[in-house]
Amino acid sequence: MRRYWLRARARWLCRRAGHAIEAGDYPRAECLALQAAKLLEVAGASDDPWLVVALNTLGMAHKYQGDYLAGRRAYLRALALARRRNDDPAELAALHHNLGGLEHARGRHRRAEPFARRGLDLRTRLLGTEHPDVARDLAALAAIVDGRGRHEEAEAMHRRALEILARHRRTAHRDVAATLVNLAACLHAQGRAREAERVAESALHASVESFGAGHPHSELALANLAAIRCSDL
Repeated sequence: MRRYWLRARARWLCRRAGHAIEAGDYPRAECLALQAAKLLEVAGASDDPWLVVALNTLGMAHKYQGDYLAGRRAYLRALALARRRNDDPAELAALHHNLGGLEHARGRHRRAEPFARRGLDLRTRLLGTEHPDVARDLAALAAIVDGRGRHEEAEAMHRRALEILARHRRTAHRDVAATLVNLAACLHAQGRAREAERVAESALHASVESFGAGHPHSELALANLAAIRCSDL
């Protein structure tokens, strides 16, 4: 009975941690995900799929707070467990996506690209080419490709991702905002400052509408717009 209670409590904590990630409260997400992982370990549930969820969320919380080494450890531990279970290709795709994003955040684009491409491949095989999750993976890969200096290739990927997301606007509005931020940066890197500014303005509007003005994603969109405008002075 105690083992059942611990696992149920861990699942509840994982859900709360996911909500905290969405709200931009990364310290709280870290605390909740860490508690969930520890409960599952105490329960002897080292093969529980919710441990993968807890570790994945913990990795995100670390990444968003700038602790990339801790984030990478959490992601790699989750990936090893997911591979051992080998029963959830969606979880494997998400972990490859997140590892690519973490390496991108560290500026290690060469290391990021194989993770991102593997995540996109897994997700496409699972869901087809028109699913919003595939668009998210494509947009993430585009940002990495842009970081490697292949701006035209990245732009095409961003625009393709936006086409897919536009067909799922009711459920994918947050992803549209994030993709617009990266597209603006991509256009600016090509010297298309006016076009980049217009896209950055749209990104800021979409971010505030989707997340709220004080959310970290909205602050990033604002900083991106400011950087584009300042570069033209």
